[in-house]
Amino acid sequence: MRHTSWRRRRVRSGSGEPLRRFRWWQMLGRSLRSITLTSLDGTTSTYTIDVRHAGDMTDGAIRARLYVDESLHSYSTMPARFAVPGGRIDVTINGLGLKRCHYVRTDGSEVQLTPDPTSAEGRRARLHRRHPSLSRLIGIVSAALVLAGLCVTVPQIIESISQIPPIADSIGTFTSPVQLSLQVNLLIGLAAVIGSMERALRMRSSWIDELAS
Repeated sequence: MRHTSWRRRRVRSGSGEPLRRFRWWQMLGRSLRSITLTSLDGTTSTYTIDVRHAGDMTDGAIRARLYVDESLHSYSTMPARFAVPGGRIDVTINGLGLKRCHYVRTDGSEVQLTPDPTSAEGRRARLHRRHPSLSRLIGIVSAALVLAGLCVTVPQIIESISQIPPIADSIGTFTSPVQLSLQVNLLIGLAAVIGSMERALRMRSSWIDELAS
């Protein structure tokens, strides 16, 4: 209960400024997702979440902004929770992008907000609708790239930790069975980042993706 109240205290009222149109150069740095809801009086409005992943220019904080019919209604630092008709909108991020942007109804059921069609997330969703087989293949490849990065990264992290003097003195050192050149390490790391970014477009990334990349 305390955690919920803490989230709600983060929400601030907006100034009513208009929603700025999505630009092509914001492809990987901005998320824009919307949902249309009907209030108790029968009126219908579009609720849009806008997240700039590089943070605000004023203080660098990453905020979620809620626009109602393209007018700024409220904003919050992360994690964000906005009260809307029939439930709430939850927004969370990780180091790769949006982790969650869902409308949660009062009965507990939930649905993802729809990405702007011109955004990277919207283009990825369109690819899935038009070419589901290709989409699944891309998803499998992305997961494989993340797994490869994980198999290389984790042993190296354990090796580094085991060389800390107190740990080495108590349990000994560990030598990673994966010994690769710097160039190969960088190549695998880059592949893991690409795979994780693709998964982030579908809000499938997790701490595993962050660790691998």
